[in-house]
Amino acid sequence: MRIRKAVFPVAGLGTRFLPATKASAKEILPVVDKPLVQYAVKEAIAAGAEEMVFITSHTKNSIMDHFDRDYELEATLERKGKEELLNAVRDVLPPGITCVYIRQPEALGLGHAISCALPAVGDQDFAVLLADDLIAGSFQPCLAQMQRVYQEYGASVLAVQRVPPEETHKYGIVEVEPIGPGLSEIKNIVEKPDPDKAPSNLAVVGRYILTPRIFKLLDRTNPGAGGEIQLTDAIEALMGEQTVLAYEFEGTRYDCGSKFGYLKANVEMGLQHPEIGAEFRDYLAELTHDWEAGGAAASAKSEKAG
Repeated sequence: MRIRKAVFPVAGLGTRFLPATKASAKEILPVVDKPLVQYAVKEAIAAGAEEMVFITSHTKNSIMDHFDRDYELEATLERKGKEELLNAVRDVLPPGITCVYIRQPEALGLGHAISCALPAVGDQDFAVLLADDLIAGSFQPCLAQMQRVYQEYGASVLAVQRVPPEETHKYGIVEVEPIGPGLSEIKNIVEKPDPDKAPSNLAVVGRYILTPRIFKLLDRTNPGAGGEIQLTDAIEALMGEQTVLAYEFEGTRYDCGSKFGYLKANVEMGLQHPEIGAEFRDYLAELTHDWEAGGAAASAKSEKAG
């Protein structure tokens, strides 16, 4: 029972990052030296996935180009003896991993995007990874942790994280019955509830392991606000037929769909980078010192003027 197919819904327009995303996919935005989507693909591979299914749009050719081989670049790096860079380029997509690209004809929501993966997934259980959610800093990648739960229980698994109560309106929120440490059975799921109506502060984030039954349920799901088909509605229907589990993963999640979360990811992962981490840490310490000194000087000047 190993998840072999991973679906990446990457057809969104990335409007929050315009104009940077006008001609390039938001999933190609780099965190230090790798694009967001590469982190997600590496996570899927670490969990055992072998086929990457990208649900794309006509504006996302840069994703296809990134995971394609560039023989001219590789030959140039090899000729110049740049072995480390050559290995980094070849490691973008390791041997034995395949990519499938499916166009989402209309932007009709996450549920619709996942339904587009049916021809590639078929009747197999599969994973869904949202590249906007970069999850790092654990002993084991998030999807690999979820894979262990899936292998033990043979059920759909949703990654969840506790969020401040005032932020429940940003997420799908679950009501659960605990099974063990960090693991629960989902009893109810509500899409973006106001804090006073939220059943908990456990939020569903961008990692899912789902059974193929979800495709039939997505077909029956009526469009909601904006004409979009919500994955949450189909998961709620799935709960009426099968067990769906919530797993509180270990690791740090960065919401790279927001500018602030994206900047946090770059800073914190930059500090951990083996090549530049120490130098970057020294720079930030010096910068912080300069800001504090400047602020103290400005405050003293203001008091004197007063």
